[in-house]
Amino acid sequence: MRYLTALFIVIPALEIMVLLLSGKTIGVLPTILIIILTGVIGAWLAKKQGMETIKNMQQQVHYGQIPSEAIIDGICILIGGLLLLTPGYITDICGFLLLFPFSRKRLKPILNLLIRKMIERNKVTIIR
Repeated sequence: MRYLTALFIVIPALEIMVLLLSGKTIGVLPTILIIILTGVIGAWLAKKQGMETIKNMQQQVHYGQIPSEAIIDGICILIGGLLLLTPGYITDICGFLLLFPFSRKRLKPILNLLIRKMIERNKVTIIR
């Protein structure tokens, strides 16, 4: 919980610092346009990736498989899309990392490990 509180204080402060630096370096209008552009591209990419993930999930369920990979992909895409809609360069970089399949593939083992640890510590309950 204290890590989450620190993130809610540190990340916005860093974002403001980077946005001010960007506005001073390339100008206010280009900075605003970049923020809007990343939001639009992020929404489009999240929709595209989300639809592909839903199709994969439906195929796995149709063949009687548990869609665990597709569920993690869906969570990554949701969080990535939300981060891209948040103004700022740091959140945009994190959002794009979660949306692109090649970078998401490298992050999924870490997420699997975190989820397993949360389950072992009884912080997450799975109801079957």
